[in-house]
Amino acid sequence: MNQNNLSSLNTTNNVTANETVLWTALVTPFTENDTIDFRSLAAIAVKQAEAGNGIVLLGSTGEGLALTLAEKTQIVEFVCQLNLNTPLMVAVGGHNLPEQTAWVDQCNQYAIDAYLLGTPIYAKPGVVGQTQWFAQLLNAAKFPCMLYNVPSRSGIEIPLQTVKNLKDHPNFWAMKEASGDINKFLAYREALPHIALFSGEDGMMPYLANAGAKGLVSVCANAWPEATKRYVELSLASEIKTLFPLWHNAIASLFSVANPIPVKVLMHCQNEISQPNLRAPLTHLELGSTTKIQSFDQQINLWFAEQNLARNSSSSFSSTQSNQVVGA
Repeated sequence: MNQNNLSSLNTTNNVTANETVLWTALVTPFTENDTIDFRSLAAIAVKQAEAGNGIVLLGSTGEGLALTLAEKTQIVEFVCQLNLNTPLMVAVGGHNLPEQTAWVDQCNQYAIDAYLLGTPIYAKPGVVGQTQWFAQLLNAAKFPCMLYNVPSRSGIEIPLQTVKNLKDHPNFWAMKEASGDINKFLAYREALPHIALFSGEDGMMPYLANAGAKGLVSVCANAWPEATKRYVELSLASEIKTLFPLWHNAIASLFSVANPIPVKVLMHCQNEISQPNLRAPLTHLELGSTTKIQSFDQQINLWFAEQNLARNSSSSFSSTQSNQVVGA
């Protein structure tokens, strides 16, 4: 049995990573001059923390592979200095193992809580190569690690035998499964009974919750921090009748072109970030119209308001019932 439950984290957060059911794969805001927009970064990070969401820095949604080492360092150090009351995870990805190991060594010095270890891109290594890749990163890490299966981006999935080889490593805490294939998720679940599995697909959360998912690593939570938290909570409670087809269609609108283009455009429309800009080869010009995403933004906000109203009404009813019993 994997004995690591994140209890060894050097964190002052009241909300621990082990309790977090929603991690937001945070976007990286840019200025008009293509530099990091730290003012927007602070605002969106604070909003995620206030919603109770964990934060993943420098993942694919954060355009981590398009950033320089200096920029990545600035982002991690800056967010750590915000002293947010929420767990922080830092992504590790690429194809150069010594560089990624050095990045882990560097990040071990920061006040973070976990790592997201991506599959090596482009090279398409097999069982042995991936076992060696992940083992070296796991060995270097001073914090628990979430392995990330995303074949649509890396070009190859993490073989079952690889995770079986690594399942007893003390730093192997969780896995983000983003293949979009529930059968693949179930195979990982069977092979890794003591590892926390998270959905890496926003739209799959209601289905994967019933298959044993602990939570979600989300793109859409960038635009809808509180509403997405409620979406995850309802999924985990199997209370999904209000989720379809709204959430299915709203999430699809945020993936109509390559992520994170739509979500950054929407966040700009919401005045959450100063510019919708991305790093080449991605561009916000890929999204021809904002009509659909803005329409779903309004619908999600209405849904969340109705959810809050229903919860408040339920709480008031329960309180009234309790008072009547006491009064009797």
